[in-house]
Amino acid sequence: MPNQSAARLALLPPAGPQRTLAAAQLASAVGDGAYYTCSALYFTRVIGMSPTALGFGLAVAWALGSLAGVPLGALADRRGPRRTAVALALATAGVVAVLLVVRSYPLFLLAVCLYATAQSGLTAARQALVAGLVPTAERTGLLAHLQSTLNGGLAVGAAIGGIALTVGTREAYFGAFTVTALGFLAGALVLRRLPEAPPAPADPAAGPRLAVLRDRRYAAVTLVNTVLLLRMPMLSLILPLWIAQRAPGLGWLGSALFVLNTLAVLAFQVRAARDVSGLDSAVRAVRSSGVLLLASCAVCGLSVLSVPAWGFAALLVVAAVLQVVGEMRQSAGSWQLGFDLAPPERIGQYQGFFGTGVAVARTLGPLLLTTLLLDGGLTGWLVLGGVFLAAGYAMGPVARWAARDRDYLPPAPAPSSSAVGATAAEAP
Repeated sequence: MPNQSAARLALLPPAGPQRTLAAAQLASAVGDGAYYTCSALYFTRVIGMSPTALGFGLAVAWALGSLAGVPLGALADRRGPRRTAVALALATAGVVAVLLVVRSYPLFLLAVCLYATAQSGLTAARQALVAGLVPTAERTGLLAHLQSTLNGGLAVGAAIGGIALTVGTREAYFGAFTVTALGFLAGALVLRRLPEAPPAPADPAAGPRLAVLRDRRYAAVTLVNTVLLLRMPMLSLILPLWIAQRAPGLGWLGSALFVLNTLAVLAFQVRAARDVSGLDSAVRAVRSSGVLLLASCAVCGLSVLSVPAWGFAALLVVAAVLQVVGEMRQSAGSWQLGFDLAPPERIGQYQGFFGTGVAVARTLGPLLLTTLLLDGGLTGWLVLGGVFLAAGYAMGPVARWAARDRDYLPPAPAPSSSAVGATAAEAP
């Protein structure tokens, strides 16, 4: 019984601010899952928008949203991250409600730009809130919990969205969007229960207000991390297209691989991050992710060979497992580096800048990878794997260059033989 209780508690972050942050993440993730599942078909089938117009609008929105992350993160530093996060969560809920009554394309474009801006700012503000309320040594562990919670919430929201898609009526879509708005509203209310992290003191001698835009070393770390984030479209876009091209009879396999990824992150992300606690361990995690992503790409490439359907499916399952382990290691290492290399008084704007890598990968990844992989076959997969490997190994020297002369870096944790043994035993 004590072991079961301990295992159950291990799935949850510690009580207090960390658990409250996880509850807010869960509420927002349920809303996100419902929105992302339904939004494309709602705008094309119900509103009558063309797929090209929808895609253009979303690309513009996320491009602007990624640019807004830095100033909104700086606002969180100055005004307080909890206050800023609550305001942006409420703004997101309001924009989703407005999307239900939008009929013209210009208003749609304005609304989705506001949605992406609020989302980017909310992510930066929540990261600043983590930095302000959670001890340095516990941040990566909490972010692993939050990532696991995010996947669980997205799965619940996607199930709700799936019901709306099955029903297919305007009212069903309205119900899913209402869940999205209520999810962000609930997230804002939960965040209000947290204490406010103290805003950064105004210091005229501290340099330019948006100092991250002049920090070339932090930008280099962000760039290397962005290259590794090109893995993001592989599961949601590339593999379904690859399956449709090579084995049309296995159309269900794309969804199965997505579910596999979601459940793996939900179950193992916390364990995968447990040994990441400083610069050196973060670099090792990112380097190992490059090796794993190379292996995943190589196995995907082997599926071009003449194999039976079950062999094709088995290869892609192995590739998906390698990818999700690499994804979890890359996430853990990048979280640690993104926080450790940012000045404590500018966490919001630095996290806003670091988060632009996600938007860039989502925008450019489909354009780059569809041509490289769908047309390039095995060679294309090996080229992409080589890029991942090079980025994984480049992170070490780039991160150490970025860390040079930064006197605010936390000290390296003292090694613990018992902790090392536990991590090795529990690693997925």
